[in-house]
Amino acid sequence: MNAKSESAAVAQRYPRSQQGPALEIYTLRDLEQGRIAPLAAVSRDLRDAMSVVAHVLPFRVNRYVVEELIDWEKVPDDPLFQLVFPQPGMLDPGDFAAVADLLAGDAPPAELRRRVEGIRLALNPHPAGQLELNIPRGQQGEPLTGLQHKYRETVLFFPSQGQTCHSYCTFCFRWAQFIGDKSLRMATREAGTLHDYLRRHREVTDLLITGGDPMVMKTRHLADYLEPLLTPEFDHLRTLRIGTKSLSFWPYRYLTDPDADDMLRLLEKLVAGGKHVALMAHYNHWRELETEVARRAIARVRATGAVIRAQGPLLAHINDDPGVWARLWQTQVALGIVPYYMFVERDTGARRYFEVPLARCWEIYRQAVQRVSGLGRTARGPSMSAGPGKVEVQGVATIQGEKVFVLRFLQGRDPDWVQRPFFARFDPQATWLDQLRPAFGEPRFFFEAAFEAMRKPDQ
Repeated sequence: MNAKSESAAVAQRYPRSQQGPALEIYTLRDLEQGRIAPLAAVSRDLRDAMSVVAHVLPFRVNRYVVEELIDWEKVPDDPLFQLVFPQPGMLDPGDFAAVADLLAGDAPPAELRRRVEGIRLALNPHPAGQLELNIPRGQQGEPLTGLQHKYRETVLFFPSQGQTCHSYCTFCFRWAQFIGDKSLRMATREAGTLHDYLRRHREVTDLLITGGDPMVMKTRHLADYLEPLLTPEFDHLRTLRIGTKSLSFWPYRYLTDPDADDMLRLLEKLVAGGKHVALMAHYNHWRELETEVARRAIARVRATGAVIRAQGPLLAHINDDPGVWARLWQTQVALGIVPYYMFVERDTGARRYFEVPLARCWEIYRQAVQRVSGLGRTARGPSMSAGPGKVEVQGVATIQGEKVFVLRFLQGRDPDWVQRPFFARFDPQATWLDQLRPAFGEPRFFFEAAFEAMRKPDQ
């Protein structure tokens, strides 16, 4: 089939509009210079506060999100506004005041930069051992930049062309990718490095292309990384995952962008080549699924044979309500999306603003699950992506007179940890694994000694 007839066939399979809007991005400069029109109705104090926070944590939003997803009559409490616009509570009060004073005093750029860099380093820019434990090694023992290999079956790849997003989420645990500090950034353009590593590691069955957002890339760049994996030497690689927020923040990527049909054709080719292709879609609120263009984009992607799986963290100010999660999962199922994970907000960035106690996370999960059918109960959680692995809070129980959290590993650095239940003393304020202590007088959790050994491989 020649290129012209192939394009016609794609257009027939995936009906699309002929024209759509161009992606229009707003950043800190637009925020400060008043170029985001709806913000005119927001108080000057809040706008100034958002500017202070945006000097520390990355800010980026596009016109579609501003005009189609945010309910400006409910700002600043609107959950989608909270999702993309920085809020004063996202920084420690002392750090906020320090940056605000420097900006008000027109401090030299170098002084402001030093203060901001210090604040950023204190925000745990790479949680869960991302740089210390997850970076794989080449044949000569050299670190392979742009790859992570935490779990036996799954490799993460960070293509440099995909290390930004159509908009930034204020809670993002990958915020360090977007601040321009190369020492904190994980990325590579080396397709050969990826392919060589996968050839040598036949235990790997799943590849996750991540970012940023790989769907900001041109299709031809994504194809350069993925199409070679259809050859027989990569038969051990069964699943190709693409982590993306584009179905929510820029659905036109699949509808009217210049290479939208090329992207659908690529997904279809990967599926036809025998791979399970999964878009790991990030959703935080059911309103992200309500627009016509979002639903059309979902339908076009599903028509390629790719599966859409949905995940996102439980966040104060955005979705800490079982009714929000129940409606989110119900809507996803109705649209053919598979609910996959409810995460706990990671211990990084603006964590102090978004974190919810683990006991409350479990209650929200339990109450939400009670309201959906079995097809919506595929969502696992609440799950902490911690250093040792993904730890699920299964519940709260009283055992031998002691109130405890019941926990288990959904994924672990050591596969033998997976599905092993363990118990922590109940703590109504705890928000992360490292704040929990073993129950029943045990000195440590069963995995701690092995995990410490992994962190000190030369000792």
